[in-house]
Amino acid sequence: MGHIYRSGLALAALLLHGAADARDDKTRLAYAINKDGADHYVWGGKNDGWYLVKRQDMTVIQERMVSGGEEVAHYHKKARQFFYVLSGELVMEADDYSNVVKAGEGIEIEPGKVHQARNPSGAPLEMLVISFPNSHADLVEIKPARRETRLAQAD
Repeated sequence: MGHIYRSGLALAALLLHGAADARDDKTRLAYAINKDGADHYVWGGKNDGWYLVKRQDMTVIQERMVSGGEEVAHYHKKARQFFYVLSGELVMEADDYSNVVKAGEGIEIEPGKVHQARNPSGAPLEMLVISFPNSHADLVEIKPARRETRLAQAD
């Protein structure tokens, strides 16, 4: 199961972990950034992501997930991820368990762990998704039938 953190200290530690590998990158702290100045993409047809940091060794993405939105169940071969909720409520399916993560809390997902972020609430969800290394290159989707079979076998 993922670990739920109730402190910004865990978020800071994860960010500093990536900074140690980037000391030669002179632009790392050259300017402040927010989502208005970040590269934007749309996923799932209606959800938004903004790359606050986009490097091969790590990404920091601010995401907005609409009410009722969800990712496809998947895992990452190498990437470790940390989801930190800014507003709203995240339901993270991991280890065949629903983890409820509220504003001001975060959850860590280790490499190889099948997970799915969902927003079953009636309000948008805003969160930071921090990945070491970049997670988009090693995403492996789990087909719904495979996932249902795996869940049935666990019963």
